[in-house]
Amino acid sequence: MIPFFIFLALIAALIVWGIAIYNRLVQLRNRLPNAWAQIDVQLKRRHDLIPNLVQVAARYLKHEQETLQAVTAARGQAQGLLEAARHTPASAAAITQLAAGEAALMGSLGRLLAVAEAYPALKANEQMRALSEEITSTENRVGFARQAYNDAVLDLNNALQAFPAVIIARLCGFEVAAPMQSTASQAERAAPQVRF
Repeated sequence: MIPFFIFLALIAALIVWGIAIYNRLVQLRNRLPNAWAQIDVQLKRRHDLIPNLVQVAARYLKHEQETLQAVTAARGQAQGLLEAARHTPASAAAITQLAAGEAALMGSLGRLLAVAEAYPALKANEQMRALSEEITSTENRVGFARQAYNDAVLDLNNALQAFPAVIIARLCGFEVAAPMQSTASQAERAAPQVRF
């Protein structure tokens, strides 16, 4: 009779252990949408600032319509990709496409700000300065939000791939999540050469 109770105790311990691992994996998986929501808020903020920046710049940059149109087009594309990624924040394909779209947006926005530097009246415009500062501040917030998202992805992926949780993860259909990665090329990642 005692071996039977020991057997039941072992079965009960295994069930409790499995439930604890499952609950931990669910908790880690649920952190991803929360971390993603922080990125989403900051990207939305950036997307909302850009039309104001383009409107102010358009008054001064009559000969730079191509630059302004490129920013507007990149913003539209980035917003579409953000909407697609919003529904599947753990999807590697959606996150990669969003990162590429955001990189294109930031490239065109960088060109706009560089062109604006050549126009002293625009550079001195208080509204333009305030919008530029807001965009810079938003970029910092996006960076922090991406870091928090990638930390949540790392925690989930580590838990999913560690033994013995990997058994429960596979049985319950948990999937590895994709971190947000830079879309910079090898040339962009290389350290700049400084020569005097």
